Amino acid sequence: MFTFNVIDQSRHTRARTGLLQTAHGTVQTPVFMPVGTLGTVKSLTPEDLIACDAQIILGNTYHLYLRPGCEVLELFDGLHRFMNWDRPILTDSGGFQIFSLAKLAKLSEDGVTFQSHIDGSKHLLSPEKSMDIQTAIGSDIVMCLDVCIQYPSERSEAQSALERTSRWALRCHNHWRINGRSSSALFGIVQGGMYNDLRRESVAQLVAADFSGYAVGGLSVGEPKNLMLDIADETLPLLPAAKPRYIMGVGIPEDLVELVGMGADMFDCVLPTRNARNGQLFTANGTINICNSQYKHDTKPIDPDCRCYTCQYFSRAYLRHLYMARELLAYRLNTIHNIHYYIHLMKQIRHAIQKNTFEDFKKQFYAQRNPSLHKN
Repeated sequence: MFTFNVIDQSRHTRARTGLLQTAHGTVQTPVFMPVGTLGTVKSLTPEDLIACDAQIILGNTYHLYLRPGCEVLELFDGLHRFMNWDRPILTDSGGFQIFSLAKLAKLSEDGVTFQSHIDGSKHLLSPEKSMDIQTAIGSDIVMCLDVCIQYPSERSEAQSALERTSRWALRCHNHWRINGRSSSALFGIVQGGMYNDLRRESVAQLVAADFSGYAVGGLSVGEPKNLMLDIADETLPLLPAAKPRYIMGVGIPEDLVELVGMGADMFDCVLPTRNARNGQLFTANGTINICNSQYKHDTKPIDPDCRCYTCQYFSRAYLRHLYMARELLAYRLNTIHNIHYYIHLMKQIRHAIQKNTFEDFKKQFYAQRNPSLHKN
C-alpha cells in the first residue's frame, strides 16, 4: 500500500518533488505536516486543515498511548475515525520524549521507562510496544523508537545513542514486519549527534535494513543554525534516492527552503501552531507580532496576498483585539493563517522545482521575506 516515486529533480540543486502513496491517499512532496500530538492540531478542526489543504498530519505515540489510550483508539479502529480525519497520518515513535521528558524517563536496553506526566504512573516503552501502539493508532507511516540526545553531547554519548538506535530499529523492523499492518510504512531514524562521521555510520546501519523511508532526527535540539544545516547537508545525500527523506522537528520557513534544496522531502514542526498562539504570524514579507500597537487601527489583512480564511475575512486590528482580549477565536484564526502559510509555501516550492526555477524562487523568497537575509 506504500510507494514513493521521485517526479521532478532540480538541475542545479538536490531539490525534488515526489509522490507518496499511502492507504489513506497520495501525498505530494516536499510536504509540511502539521503537528497533531494528541489527535488534534491545536485549535483547528479537520475541516480547517482540509481547507488549508493539509495532506498529512503527525500524531505522537507516547501522548496518545497515555491519553486516550489504545483501548479507546481500537474501538474506532484507529485514530483516523476517532478524530474524523481520512487523510494520511504519521506518528512519532515516542523517542523524542526521551529528550523532552528526560527528568521523567529512564533509559535501558529494553526501552525507556516513563513516569507519566499526567498521573505519575510508570510505563515501559520498548521498540516492540512502540510498534504495537502505532498499529493501534492505525498510522500510515510509523517511526522506529530512537534515542534523541541533547546538544552539546560528548562523542561517546552520541556513539552510544546511535548504536542503541540501530539495535532498536532492527527490533522495530522485525516486530512491524511480523505483527504490524501491511498497509503501513516504517521509517528508520538517523542519529549520531553533531558528528558527521557518526551520522554516516548511522545511515549505513539503517540502510542495510531497507526501511520504507528514512528520517534525520536529533536536529533542532539547541545547536547553532549553521551546524544544523551542515549536518543535514552532509547526511541527506547518503540516504537512498528512491526512498523519502524526512527532517524531523524543523523549522522556520527559511529552514524548509534550505533543506528542500539539500534533498529533503518531508517536514514537521510545532512552530506555526505554537507561534500562532503567541501572536506571531508568518507572511511572505516577514513575520509580524499581532500584539504590537501599530496594528490597533490596521484595516488590512495579515497578508493581502494570502487566500486563507483568516486573511479573506478579518483585519489585523480585529486579530489584535482578539489576541489582547485573550479570546479563544484568536488562537484558531492565527493558527489557520500560519498553517496555510506553511502549506502554501510548500506548494510554491513544488511548483518552482517542477518548472526548474527553484534557485530563482529561493532568491525571491529571501529578498521578499527578509531583505537583510537576501542570498545571492
